[in-house]
Amino acid sequence: MIVILAFFVCHWYLSLFFQTFFLHRYAAHGAFTMSKFTEKVFFVLTWIFQGSNYLNAYGYGVMHRMHHAFADTENDPHSPKYDETIWNMMWKTKTIYSAICKNQMIVDERFTRGVPRWDAFDRFASSWPSRIMWGVVYVAIYAAFATQWWLWLLLPIQFLMSPIHGAIINWFAHKYGYRNFEVGDTSKNFLPVDFLMMGESYHNNHHKNGSRANFGGIRWHEIDPTYLVIKLLHKIGVISLTRSQEIRPQTVKRAA
Repeated sequence: MIVILAFFVCHWYLSLFFQTFFLHRYAAHGAFTMSKFTEKVFFVLTWIFQGSNYLNAYGYGVMHRMHHAFADTENDPHSPKYDETIWNMMWKTKTIYSAICKNQMIVDERFTRGVPRWDAFDRFASSWPSRIMWGVVYVAIYAAFATQWWLWLLLPIQFLMSPIHGAIINWFAHKYGYRNFEVGDTSKNFLPVDFLMMGESYHNNHHKNGSRANFGGIRWHEIDPTYLVIKLLHKIGVISLTRSQEIRPQTVKRAA
């Protein structure tokens, strides 16, 4: 039992880390830079740790830029304001993401400029053989170490972990929580202490300052675990923060 729970927790946080660090803060927002070699290393690491849930950096980056540009309007790729259920919103998200990845959608250059691409690798990493291979690995681990029947209930979550991460933020962080900033959309900080989403739940902070590497730090309790890793990687020279990432206290105007 302990092995399965540890496997699930490690998969949750490692998959989430590469989504928020590489796909979100790097590919979509360019909050820091890295060499082309390092970029390819992170492509591969994202595939390893997202596994059957692998997300294409180009598709993710372009769609997320569209989300910021059109937040909570009819052109938003995922807005609970225009979808009745979380299932409808996520199906719409999948449809738009797939169209971007397959170059079936005409996208304004402002959304594609500078977004990292590695088409040959993405074709492999996003392929059904790759996804099925990872699925077989997960099932084999459960078959070997699941000592209680209820542990198998975790397996479908591991098959769909990346969409679940996206759904938590794109739905719940636009419906529930508190706001530090009045912005032109419904974004909220879903958790006051983000133990679950590695900083992603400070969504209102992020919508106010999209290119800021630190999603937290506005209130004393808003600790962003991913930013702590970013600072370490910057310090040892793996990445380079692109601009001052601090907000002076006197410039913060909180919502009432």
